[in-house]
Amino acid sequence: MSDNIQKKGYHIERLSKLNLNALYKLYHVVYGRVNSVDHFEKKYDTAYTGVECTGYVAFDEQKNPIAFYGVIPCFIRYGDQLYLAAQSADTMTHPKYQFKGLFVQLANLTFDLCREEGISLIFGFPNQNSLHGFLVRLKWQMTETLDYYNIPTGMVSFEGMSKKVPFLKKAYEQYQQYILKDYLIPTKGIENSAFKDGFAGVNRNAHYLNYKTYHDTQVIKIGDALLWIKIKNGFIIGDINCRDEDFDSIMAEVKKIALKLGLKQIQFHTSHQTRLSALFSSRYDADPSFYVLFKDLGSNIPLDKIKFTYADVDTF
Repeated sequence: MSDNIQKKGYHIERLSKLNLNALYKLYHVVYGRVNSVDHFEKKYDTAYTGVECTGYVAFDEQKNPIAFYGVIPCFIRYGDQLYLAAQSADTMTHPKYQFKGLFVQLANLTFDLCREEGISLIFGFPNQNSLHGFLVRLKWQMTETLDYYNIPTGMVSFEGMSKKVPFLKKAYEQYQQYILKDYLIPTKGIENSAFKDGFAGVNRNAHYLNYKTYHDTQVIKIGDALLWIKIKNGFIIGDINCRDEDFDSIMAEVKKIALKLGLKQIQFHTSHQTRLSALFSSRYDADPSFYVLFKDLGSNIPLDKIKFTYADVDTF
């Protein structure tokens, strides 16, 4: 398949290191804000899997980017087998080019590319706006909706106030690290908790965790438990490795840390049927969050056996 496709009024190119800057331009137009200067370079640098820059960009006749669809390769572990997979990531269409079929066209080109590269499964967490397109037009399968736990601390958000004043923002970041210093451990992430429950999931080996540093996350230790966290609009837990009997004391300590940091909420997302799901659901109320969808390209993994936490979502 050619990496460059000419259409009437626009042309399509495979994502590459030479056209990655187009994503920043399109992101600014679509969302009205800018990403960090190396965000997309890091996000689509999945060379550790043997496949990188997996997606397509559409340009108008003036070479302005007008649409993009991309996936980020990774490995799914099921039992003792690894499967080359990919997460459906960024979907962007310029407002002037919406409802012209570009999303479906770029997605199908990307799926063909995935087949060529040996990717056997694609998974994703689309929002409400994209759900219909994935299910009806792209024929994805939905297995569940993640549960979202939003646990209030009763604190006014110091974090939110600090963002409004540059010097306060820097001071708050320093204070944040001061509070966390006794808990932090020098690792980039933790093993997938789903494996201990007998489920399949994203394989978080050292290569994956090194790749995942395109977001600012940290690992803390509370007692014998490890938590993969991010401080952004609250205390966000990506995943937890802990004993069941320690869960209450862990969450009590998390709330204590969140209060010291002036964070108004603790957040966590998880699949159903897992041990963490049982621990959280027996103590806190949940709301539906991300839809879990799959495009199976020949993996033959039972899709209902694949489980996720927020650590597996590309926005964590």
